Amino acid sequence: MNKTALVTGASSGIGKATAKALAGAGYRLVICGRRKEALETLKNELSGKTEVHILQFDVRDKEKVKEAIQSLPQDFKTIDVLINNAGNAHGLDPIQTGNIEDWDAMIDINVKGLLYVSREIIPQMVERGAGDIINIGSLAGKEVYPNGNVYSASKHAVDAINQGMRIDLNGKGIRVGAINPGLVETNFSEVRFKGDSERAKSVYTGFNALKPEDIAEIVAFVVTRPPHVNIADLLVLPTAQATSTIVHKE
Repeated sequence: MNKTALVTGASSGIGKATAKALAGAGYRLVICGRRKEALETLKNELSGKTEVHILQFDVRDKEKVKEAIQSLPQDFKTIDVLINNAGNAHGLDPIQTGNIEDWDAMIDINVKGLLYVSREIIPQMVERGAGDIINIGSLAGKEVYPNGNVYSASKHAVDAINQGMRIDLNGKGIRVGAINPGLVETNFSEVRFKGDSERAKSVYTGFNALKPEDIAEIVAFVVTRPPHVNIADLLVLPTAQATSTIVHKE
């Protein structure tokens, strides 16, 4: 294979696992994130399997996004697969006491960041008449739960953007799809609870949560389907989870 995949939020969690899965499938990689040291560690780990290039930037900064992607060396400039994975939850408060800085962070990362990166990559895919875009959404983009207000809104936006991309790019040879996980055991909750590791750990106790590798395997499966197959929208839950608020715990 002589294809290149760009993965945002690749320094940890689903993004890191996805980079590993795509390396195993033979893709050349552009791994993106804010933490240079974590990206360097991942590059070293994968260098025996594939070529890897690092881009360090914050998806919230549209100028840095543009500058980073335009800086890609010739061997990595053609992006065949875009994995829009970067995203975060901040806080779990009722709307009337929500932290505005948390709201800004979620909208800037989950929505605007996805758009900034996509805007830099999609034109080259249109020009070639080929490409794959996978948007990592969430169960929160399909339903709303107590105190999830703005996070759910941001992931509903991802759902809408995914649908809009698929409509606008129809006939351009580009496949667009979303993978929407339920509870995945990552540092997601620790970020949401601002470093409260005990509270974060409690989210995943008493049942078998999804692992980042579960989602990564699905991403690799989706982008390696025959060209006429587009997996447009996939909801993935742990067996113990029925909805955002119904989780069977032992």
